[in-house]
Amino acid sequence: MMRKYSLLLILFSVFTFSQKYTKQEIARITEGNIDTALPIFQTSDSLQNKVLLGHSIDAHPKNRYTKILVNRMKSALISTDGGVGIAAPQVGINRNIIWAKRFDKEGTPLEYFINPKIIWRSEVLNLGPEGDLSIEVFRDYFYRSQVIQLEYFDLNGKKHTEIVEGFTAVILQHEIDHLSGILISDKIENQKMKTFEKVELYKEIQ
Repeated sequence: MMRKYSLLLILFSVFTFSQKYTKQEIARITEGNIDTALPIFQTSDSLQNKVLLGHSIDAHPKNRYTKILVNRMKSALISTDGGVGIAAPQVGINRNIIWAKRFDKEGTPLEYFINPKIIWRSEVLNLGPEGDLSIEVFRDYFYRSQVIQLEYFDLNGKKHTEIVEGFTAVILQHEIDHLSGILISDKIENQKMKTFEKVELYKEIQ
């Protein structure tokens, strides 16, 4: 019994510690005026690109730095020319937080999602254009699931689950890719490789 209790305590401690912000993260989140937008990282800068390619970890919804980060991410998104979504790595923090414009709701409001996870995707795909706030002058067409089921938390620690479809689902998939260090420029290369492999396989069969 004591052994099981000790194991649970260790797991809880590891989980809690993994959500604590580092000194570097806190410095980044609170730099300058905390009521203003954080600068958006660019792939053209090697150090910033390293952050963009990193894997993000969960954030504690009720942590005061999470609230500051959420608000500054919103300001960063609003400051762009027509941006419809942003992920925490794009402002230099590898945490699982995103913002997206809800084209599926009246008034197309901006909404944040803490620790979002796609727990189901439709096999039906849509092909549509995508750009990226972190990649200058880049736009191409990508396949995305038409419908997804999403789990996420709000700043009060409340868990939400909902079905999202259409362009909003595309935005969410794009931003959640960022949390795994996946950029649309990389997806293009992957698509080219898969096409090449299929062509080579077809040649072998023939």
